[in-house]
Amino acid sequence: MKRSKWIWLVWAVVLLSYLVPYTLLSDVSRWYGSFLFWAVAGVAIIALNVFITTDFKEHSDD
Repeated sequence: MKRSKWIWLVWAVVLLSYLVPYTLLSDVSRWYGSFLFWAVAGVAIIALNVFITTDFKEHSDD
């Protein structure tokens, strides 16, 4: 898959991080509602960023 498709997936996770806690999890009043979702979304974002940047190469000025 191209890198731009993965970046769109990152934006989709960010969008879901706003939508899900305030819609689907709005009736959950415990800490494991939105916080757990945001924690999993954060780990997903970190994993996606690592995957996207694995083939970045450092350019030498020599």
